[in-house]
Amino acid sequence: MRTLFSDVTAVTMDGERRVLPHAWVSVEGDKILSVDLERPEGSFDREIPGAGMVLMPGLINAHTHIPMTLLRGYGGGHDLQTWLNEYIFPAEDRLDARCVRAGTALALAELVSCGVTAIEDMYYFCEDMIQEILAAGLNANICRGTTCFEHLERPEEYQPCRDLQDLTERYHGCNGGQILIDASIHAQYTSFAAPNLWEYLGRFAADHGLGMHVHVSETQLEHRNCQRHHKTSPLRLLDSYGVWECGRGIAAHCVWCSDTDMELMRKKNISCAHNPVSNLKLGSGIARIPEMLKAGVNVALGTDGVSSNNSHDLFEELKLASLLPCGVHRDPVAVTAMQALEMATVNGAKALGRHTGSIQPGYDADLILVDFTRPGLIPCHDVVENLVYSARGSDVRLTMARGKVLYENGSYLTLDLDKIRWEVEHYAMPHMFG
Repeated sequence: MRTLFSDVTAVTMDGERRVLPHAWVSVEGDKILSVDLERPEGSFDREIPGAGMVLMPGLINAHTHIPMTLLRGYGGGHDLQTWLNEYIFPAEDRLDARCVRAGTALALAELVSCGVTAIEDMYYFCEDMIQEILAAGLNANICRGTTCFEHLERPEEYQPCRDLQDLTERYHGCNGGQILIDASIHAQYTSFAAPNLWEYLGRFAADHGLGMHVHVSETQLEHRNCQRHHKTSPLRLLDSYGVWECGRGIAAHCVWCSDTDMELMRKKNISCAHNPVSNLKLGSGIARIPEMLKAGVNVALGTDGVSSNNSHDLFEELKLASLLPCGVHRDPVAVTAMQALEMATVNGAKALGRHTGSIQPGYDADLILVDFTRPGLIPCHDVVENLVYSARGSDVRLTMARGKVLYENGSYLTLDLDKIRWEVEHYAMPHMFG
C-alpha cells in the first residue's frame, strides 16, 4: 500500500525540527518513504489532501494503565495512597478478562481519536490487552506490573514473573514489532519485601533485551519513607539491585527525584515519564522538569491511568507540561513549546525504544493529521505554539499507525465503538459495581 499526503504542513520533528509548508509525505507499507516539497514520482494507491492540515508524528503516551479507563473519575478527591488502597485496589480485585478487554478497547478508541499511535502500558491480564491492541492497530510496549508483599524464595516461580516469561516468548516483537514486552516493578514500596524479585527482574530484562518500567518517587511520602528506611532514594535503591542494567528504563512520575537521581537517570538511560495532570489531580506535586532536561534526562509524556486523570488526551498534557514549569519558575521559557512537543514524540520514541516520533524516510509511518481550519486553531502565527497551547484531541482528523489508517473524520476503521460501549455498559460496569 502506497499513500501520499499532499500539500500538508509537516511538523517533522527531525534533527533540525523543520516545519515544512506545502509538503508531500509518502508512505509505503509501514514506513515513511519520502518527505518532499514537490510531488514525488510514481503512483499511489491513495492520496490524502492536506490543505489546511498539519501532519505530525503520532503522539506517544509513555505511561498508561489502559484497562483502568473503567474507573474514570472513581474515588476522586484523595491522595495517592488513600485512592489506591480504599478505591482502586478493591475495584481491581473484581476485574476479570472480559472487563479488561472492554476497558482496553474503550481506551484504545479514545487514544486513536486523540492522535496517539504508541503507548507504554503497565498492568496485568496482559494477553487480553494484547489481543485488543493487535486488532486495533496501535503500537504498544506492554509490561506486567509486579507487586509483592512477602519474601520470595524463588522469584522465577512467582506468577507475575512466569507471566513475563510467557509474554516475552510469545509476544515480544509480535507483528513486526507492533507489540514489545518490557519488564516492570510496580514500585519500590509495593515490593519492598522481596528485593530478590528486583534482582531477578533486572537480570531478566537485561538478558532478554527488554526495557524496565517502574513508578518512582511519585509522592513525597513514598520518597521520604524510602530515605528513612534505606538511607537512599527509590531510584538508587533499585539501582543497587541491578534493576536499571537493561539500558532502557522508564521511571514514571519522578516528582520528588533529586539532582543525584537525575544524574543516575542520565547515566543509565532512564527516561522520565512525566504525568502532569495525574500528579496534580492526586496532589502528588510538580516534577522538576526543567532541571531534568538540563541534567540530560530524556523526558517523555504520559497520561497515567484515566482513573487519575481523567482523560487520554495527550494534547492536554502537552500544554500543561510547558505551562506548569513556566509558572513555577516565573520564566516563560522554562519549558518551551518545542520541548513539550519533543516529550510527546521523539523523546517518547526513545523511551519506548521505537523507530518513530519523527517524519523522516525509513521511520515507522505513525502519523496524524490535525485540522488547522478549526476555529480554535485560527489564526496560526506559529504552528508549534498552536499545537502545544491551542490544539485538542478533538482536532485530530486522521490517525495512522504502521501505515494503516485507524481513525478518520470521526470514524473508527479498526474498532467497533457500539460494541465497545455495550460491553462497558452491560457487562463491565455491572460486574464491577453491581
